[in-house]
Amino acid sequence: MPIWTKPITLAQLNALNANTAVAHLGIEFTEVGDDFLRARVPVDHRTKQPYGLLHGGVSVVLAETLGSVGAACSCPEGHRAVGLDINANHLRATTSGWVTGTARPVHIGRTTQVWQIDMVNDAGEPTCVSRITMAILAPR
Repeated sequence: MPIWTKPITLAQLNALNANTAVAHLGIEFTEVGDDFLRARVPVDHRTKQPYGLLHGGVSVVLAETLGSVGAACSCPEGHRAVGLDINANHLRATTSGWVTGTARPVHIGRTTQVWQIDMVNDAGEPTCVSRITMAILAPR
């Protein structure tokens, strides 16, 4: 059974991020499941740090994007989801290709949500794991 409280499509998710930092970095949503979201980021001139590796902050942007969108799409109508805390453990460097993140809820509560985002390279090897806590704000 889907956790989403409103219908979502890949086209909607990708259009939502037009003209934002997400679009500038080349992040694109690739899959919506019943209880997960998936998106990827290219490892290219926009996303590398000076040593030629994917910038760790870009992994965090991917994680925050997935967790925030997941929370927003699974909270009650009229409510807003805003970030409270995020952390990331960088496990393996990536120098080319794509890094794909998959976000799944750990906890969906009335006032908070916690999402885990697992990121892998093109070979399916873990590159980063992140967890974000979201506050769910009632309508004013």
